[in-house]
Amino acid sequence: MTQPFSTVNVLGYDFIRATQQEFVDQLKKDSDEHANRFVVTANPEIVLTALNDPKYSDVIKGSDYLTADGIGIVKGAAILGESLPERVTGYDTMCAILKWADKAHKSVYFLGARSEVISTMIEKIRSDYPGLQIAGYHDGYFKDDTEIVSEIAASGPDFVFCALGFPRQEYFIARNRRAADAIWMGIGGSFDVLAGYAERAPQWWIDHHIEWLYRLVKEPSRFIRMLALPKYLLLVLKSRLTGRR
Repeated sequence: MTQPFSTVNVLGYDFIRATQQEFVDQLKKDSDEHANRFVVTANPEIVLTALNDPKYSDVIKGSDYLTADGIGIVKGAAILGESLPERVTGYDTMCAILKWADKAHKSVYFLGARSEVISTMIEKIRSDYPGLQIAGYHDGYFKDDTEIVSEIAASGPDFVFCALGFPRQEYFIARNRRAADAIWMGIGGSFDVLAGYAERAPQWWIDHHIEWLYRLVKEPSRFIRMLALPKYLLLVLKSRLTGRR
């Protein structure tokens, strides 16, 4: 594909330079053209994982759109003397697409989360977005892709949202995206939030770029995972000092 956005290279990964709205508008255009697109919304933890796993790194680099889902990516670009306009998150992108899909009568396949979570979420979507067509759904507890991929291929959705957690969701998409000319996007724990099983940070925390701190306060067990941010920033600083991206 011809990349419609300019990109900023951070530690070897090309992040698109786009606002949330610009990106959503592009996905709408891609969907109307029945384009096959692979979207990765990456935070510093995903970047660190990719840097330590060549196979996963290739998958990330093979995406059509890599967005800065994490203020650490935006700050990292700034340290390198580049600019990214804002975070482009998987959750906000999904919610915007659901609203549009409701009006445009687009179809969506939902994959991931626990059985009770996705069942609750589907009920909510049927209520909140009656014009949206549910192509199908399946929880994230499966070992073999075959049945799910066959269902996606048969239903021909416009969007496939994979809430399998990284790196599993990206591997799944990379393996199976040719089953349907759809927009395929990994969205982590977004189903839990949409279904009401998890709480997103209040808007004030999001606006002040400390959503990560709110999540840490709510879930202290995430402390080890949160160490990815300083490790990532140290790598960015080293990259700036050495002049190697």
